[in-house]
This record gives sequence, C-alpha cells and structure tokens, in this order.
Amino acid sequence: MPEFPPALRHVEHVMGTVFSFDIRDRPTASLRRALPEAVRLLHRIDAVFSTYRPGSHISRLARQETTLDDCPQEVREVMRLCDQAADLSDGWFTATPAGRLDPSGLVKGWAVESASRLLADAGARNCCVNGGGDLQIRGRTGPGTPWRIGIAHPLRPGDLATVVTAHHDLAIATSGTVERGGHILDPRHGTPVSTLASLTVVGAGLTMTDAFATAAFARGDDAGDWLESLAGYEAMAIFPDGSEERTSGFHRYESDVSPRAW
Repeated sequence: MPEFPPALRHVEHVMGTVFSFDIRDRPTASLRRALPEAVRLLHRIDAVFSTYRPGSHISRLARQETTLDDCPQEVREVMRLCDQAADLSDGWFTATPAGRLDPSGLVKGWAVESASRLLADAGARNCCVNGGGDLQIRGRTGPGTPWRIGIAHPLRPGDLATVVTAHHDLAIATSGTVERGGHILDPRHGTPVSTLASLTVVGAGLTMTDAFATAAFARGDDAGDWLESLAGYEAMAIFPDGSEERTSGFHRYESDVSPRAW
C-alpha cells in the first residue's frame, strides 16, 4: 500500500496548554509557510483573548475600558459565536461564567479550528491540530488508514475509555475534571459541576463541538437527551461511579480495537 510522505509536525506551548500539529500531506513550500503562520495565529489569539493578561482586548472589555465595536474583528466574531452557543444550549453555555466575561470555553476550539482551516487553505488535506486534547481532524493518517484517537479514562490513569476512529473530517472535544479540577461552572449558580467525570463530544467543527461539550458537562444528568436533539453530534459520558452512557450514534465512531489493548 502506498504511504504518505514524511509528515510535518510541530508542538507549541500557547494559551496555557500544548498545541500540536501533524500534517500528513506532502510538505510543499506552501505548507511549510503555513505552519508557522498557524502558530503565529494562535499567539495572536492568546494575546487578544487571554483573561490572564490585563492588557488583552478581552480583559479590557470585561473591565468596560473599551467597547465591542472598538475591539478587533475576531472578538466580535467570538462573541457572536458565544451568543449562538448560548442560544443552542438553552443558556448552559455562557461567555460570562460567575458573572465575568470569559469566552475561554469557546476560544480554544475556535482557535484550533481556525488554525486547521488556515492549513487546509494552504493545501493540507490530511492533518490533525490538537489543542490540549481537543482536536480538529482532516482526511486520513495514511492511504486507507483513518485517524484513531484514544480517549483517556478519567477514573483509571493510563487507561483508555475508548478509541474514536475518524473516517472523515471530524472534531473531538472532551470536558472533565481530572486535569483542571472543577473548572466548569453551573451558569445558574456559578458553582463547579461534578455530576460527570468526563464527556466526549464529536462533531464537524471544533468551535461548537467544544462549546457543546462544556454546555453538556454543565447540564449533567440530562445532557444525553439534549445531545440527542443536536443534529450532527454524538457523545459519550463517564460518571464518577464508572458507569457510561452514549448517544445512539456514538458507536459509529468507536474503534473495533479494545481500548485496553490499544
């Protein structure tokens, strides 16, 4: 079977996490230029949206030192997408957790999807952009070989809960409490949510897939019914007692390889 040429790979620490790029297409001059452009894009997004930088546009907007109209165009785009995610999730996704402006629950997914789109415009048809465990996947890892993504089990360190197989372009987002503790808040009360141990959502684009994973995690017990109502999205939830639930179509993305043996 023919093989793809050697991949272009890069790892970057930005936005408080690790981003990795894995491009399996022939490393053309266009792609070699696009990869550092994608990295610069992530650093620009961090500079604009970081809630830890007092001088960032989003921090100044939160303090009402500037207006949305005076912010860069990408801030207006992200706020529009946040409003859309809030509407579609019945308010379970919010850009103002605990009453303070913080669109971080959407920004990372949007950043990954934006970087992936930049690479695709430069000719990347088979690539994976991974931002802190949330991925935007295009094409295949090799001729006739789909991408296979192991989903870490939140209760069994070093074990996998399942393996997601991407037979076509796919976004994968996981929300949980293992790495960052109770950082997802119930928008009604501003308190950390602990009903689920982890929740993985798959969809087409990472912007909304990631936002919906956050919203569904916040919903807790009734997340499954809401996710079933969303066309084009499937999910798997793991509860603190180790029990699992899947939406009706999630099995289409699971590998036939045992997660423990992977």
